[in-house]
Amino acid sequence: MAKKKLPTENEKVENLQFDTQNGDGQMLTTNQGLRINDNQNSLKAGTRGATLLEDFILREKITHFDHERIPERIVHARGAAAHGIFDLYESLEPYTRARFLNDTSKPTPVFVRFSTVAGSRGSSDLARDARGFAVKFYTDEGNYDLVGNNIPVFFIQDAIKFPDLIHAVKPEPHNEIPQAASAHDTFWDFISLMPESMHMIMWVMSDRAIPRSFRMMEGFGVHTFRLVNAEGVAHFVKFHWKPLLGVHSVAWDEAQKISGKDPDFQRRDLWEAIENGAFPEWELGLQIIPEADEHKFDFDLLDPTKLVPEELVPVQRVGKMTLNRNPDNFFAETEQVAFHPGHIVPGIDFTNDPLLQGRLFSYLDTQLLRLGGPNFHEIPINRPIVSVANNQRDGHMRQTINSDRVSYEPNTIGNGCPFQAKMADGGFTSYQERVDGHKIRERSESFRDHFSQAALFFHSQSEAEQNHIIDALTFELGKVERKNIRSRMVGLLSQVDKQLAVKVADGLGIPVPEPEYPMNRSFPADADPEQYQPVRKKQSLEKSPALSMVNTVKDSIKTRQIAILAAHGVDENDLQSVKKALEAAGATTKIIAPKLGTLKGSAGQEIPVDQSFLTAASVLFDAVYVPGGAKSAQALRADPDAIHFVNEAYRHCKAIAATGEGADLLKASYIGADSKAAGVLVDQPAEAFIRAIANHRFWEREKARKVPA
Repeated sequence: MAKKKLPTENEKVENLQFDTQNGDGQMLTTNQGLRINDNQNSLKAGTRGATLLEDFILREKITHFDHERIPERIVHARGAAAHGIFDLYESLEPYTRARFLNDTSKPTPVFVRFSTVAGSRGSSDLARDARGFAVKFYTDEGNYDLVGNNIPVFFIQDAIKFPDLIHAVKPEPHNEIPQAASAHDTFWDFISLMPESMHMIMWVMSDRAIPRSFRMMEGFGVHTFRLVNAEGVAHFVKFHWKPLLGVHSVAWDEAQKISGKDPDFQRRDLWEAIENGAFPEWELGLQIIPEADEHKFDFDLLDPTKLVPEELVPVQRVGKMTLNRNPDNFFAETEQVAFHPGHIVPGIDFTNDPLLQGRLFSYLDTQLLRLGGPNFHEIPINRPIVSVANNQRDGHMRQTINSDRVSYEPNTIGNGCPFQAKMADGGFTSYQERVDGHKIRERSESFRDHFSQAALFFHSQSEAEQNHIIDALTFELGKVERKNIRSRMVGLLSQVDKQLAVKVADGLGIPVPEPEYPMNRSFPADADPEQYQPVRKKQSLEKSPALSMVNTVKDSIKTRQIAILAAHGVDENDLQSVKKALEAAGATTKIIAPKLGTLKGSAGQEIPVDQSFLTAASVLFDAVYVPGGAKSAQALRADPDAIHFVNEAYRHCKAIAATGEGADLLKASYIGADSKAAGVLVDQPAEAFIRAIANHRFWEREKARKVPA
């Protein structure tokens, strides 16, 4: 029998009309062969209701996904972590009965893990990706895990789509390429069919996805949670972590080079900062919203693809977290720590966010496989600081030796112990939310605005930040082989901003297509596609300054890495005076020379060299200083590595300073005689250089795009 000719990939995707009677378009089924009518929505009690445990399709899908890999995490496999403390500024008793948010006299121990999402444990720190930001509070009422990211929104609205998202972004299954990268066909094929992802796409294509340091990125709880006080009154809450060093990024070209020079760049940065006593600090911020205001916004509070603009609900900074101790053992602590959004304490509760509802199942299920069974809470890093008393026994890797006879409740043999705790004794009680609705696989109509906040984010960026988003999209989609996927994505971008789409399309050499119908292909098989199409709502804000890194902290150079380029004959007075000023302001300096060992200054002083040009690179530093000294300047001008070092720092828009003959090296570089370029200082006071470094970058220099470096 002749083999039936299969349609091409383009024919399949363009038509999206499969023959359901043969192998060209099989029906979607569960692992038991049951045909699935709706693979887009979990089963909920009403369109905005809680996800139901009854949803066997959701549980089968996520269970299979959670158990696909061992032993590393399926997502967030590559991470770094540290111990610290959380200090509360003021009691939040009017909003929550959580003790650690009421008692200002007692610090709460924490363990924090930062991570990249998509790559394996062996991938680079500088991949373009969201970063995990997970905090375990060891409170007097048990462990509380605030498990979030450095981006306040997410790709999808419903947890049933999480396995699809991660399968799409992971290396393609036929060749396991590319590692820790979204610039490939399967990811953008998925995204181009999921317009709900467009807000998140704006964030991950922005500089937020390539942070300068874990210490210089924000953290978010992503979901809307509840705070509940002792009287049972609830408020909605969004959690924020605000870094005291500000929010800063690297350039994309720089990120790629760092991945080759030092793929452990962010891990090393966190470790060394703590070892040097420059303890990373964040303030905990809360956006608190009365329940009566739930429906007053242009978006749905339960939609995880939406944020609450700070201009509408200000962030109240209520405490500070300080990381002050590195782990003693990476595997025992960083690798074995188990976070779970379901680890909460009295006074904190959930909402019906359908992505959060799925995570409440998924995280626990994942730990059962990764850490060998139900007793992962007995691993030291996961143990609460309070005693544990229940009737659970046995299981794989059980550490506790129970000597009593009672393993059930209620009982009399054990004198009734352990007893249920009354609310007044700290017993947890779930918030009594009214649940009223039909069991249904459907999303609320209020979840259908997929473009307004994506546009808000893009329009809130500076010109340089917008250009970086355009470049990132052009780079990523330029790696996509299938033209129809590129075209669909440009069509979606046109719904966010017309000029954004035009510029990306120009870089790809394609026209901007007319919007396709149906724009959203993610709807149940029997549904009317029209009712699932995205809508656009008029927003009360045109711009949100809080969304741009231009408005971040720029008054400190604490922990910044400064390269000092020198050779024999350097003016040691210039070198030492600027070095002393930089270090007094909190920066770290490294002397970079043609060779290791020592340099002999112009007055005969021996100066230790920290690194040579062979092992150092400008991408590993925040700024560059070239001291005077005729012989030193002459040697550096004759060294191609020194010229490249300056060129590259200039290309990446960093502060560059020189004194005396050191300016000759700048003249030999791409800077040339133009010593008045933004961020370039010649024979200026050290204080001026410090202010320039605090500015972080001078992105206006990018307008001269072709800097050879």
